[in-house]
Amino acid sequence: MTQQYSMAVLRASRLLIVLATMAMMFWTFGTANAQTNDRDGDGLTNSQERNFTHTSPVKADTDGDHIKDGNEDTDDDGIDNTDEKKVGTQIADADSDNDGIEDEDDQANSADECARGIEDDADQDSDNDDLDDEDEDDFGDDENDADTDDDGTEDGDADDDNDGIEDGDEDDDCDGVEDEDDQGENEQ
Repeated sequence: MTQQYSMAVLRASRLLIVLATMAMMFWTFGTANAQTNDRDGDGLTNSQERNFTHTSPVKADTDGDHIKDGNEDTDDDGIDNTDEKKVGTQIADADSDNDGIEDEDDQANSADECARGIEDDADQDSDNDDLDDEDEDDFGDDENDADTDDDGTEDGDADDDNDGIEDGDEDDDCDGVEDEDDQGENEQ
């Protein structure tokens, strides 16, 4: 009986060693494979670079313009490639939902929805009222008139969305910096 017990323990130990070795092999393969999905570290998977952006999966800045491929805007819709992944729009289609409105201007994808990590690319303020032109358009204000409704209050000092924050003090890109202070900062 003792010999049978010893043999059973030995077989179980061998089985555990084989299973542990297999688990280690699967873990190693899975980890190595995950690390090579974005071989050049530009924020796009190798597959996305080959199939959508037509950039090099081994060179982070394929066109040599000092902007990583993930930070480029392949379809010129105002949302860079990595942000397109974040909001779920298509990298190579300026109007992902085919509603006739480009992705950046589409309310469903708007940076004004304050999606985490999505940069508000429209920081231009043509009338210098502390409210960028995209936000003026969203509020129905004139981007070339600092006081659209002629009430004596500049558009940036108004609170058109009634959230208790002056429109010019909004933080559309959720980075903790008011949009007016984001102006002029270089984007990655």
